[in-house]
Amino acid sequence: MNLLNKKKLAAKTLGVGMGRVEFNINRLEEIKEAITRQDIKDLVKGGAIKIKEPKGRKKNVKRKQRRRAGKIKLKVNSRKQEYVKITRKLRRYIKSLKDQEKITKEKHIDLRKQIRNRIYKSKRHLMESLQ
Repeated sequence: MNLLNKKKLAAKTLGVGMGRVEFNINRLEEIKEAITRQDIKDLVKGGAIKIKEPKGRKKNVKRKQRRRAGKIKLKVNSRKQEYVKITRKLRRYIKSLKDQEKITKEKHIDLRKQIRNRIYKSKRHLMESLQ
């Protein structure tokens, strides 16, 4: 008695592989008469068809990575944009002071170096240090 097609139908209906479908030898006549998917489901409830547990090794769970010194990523672009904005603003301001002859050329060069080294955090800070 060839029940290969019944096994295929059962596997498709139950959503498992054909190797996991197992027929009860004592109830082969009932299985032979099953035509529809509902018949297969009824036979599973009745115990004529069993589904074996899946074989294979257990999936390993990956360890979570801890956040350490080498894993911390900062937004470089935002820091750079901030630097560019403040530097341009301060350079423009000291240039206007030099044009108005309120500071000398040497003082202007020193201030540019200090701005480059990020000594001044804002225009107000620069103005206060000049007075």
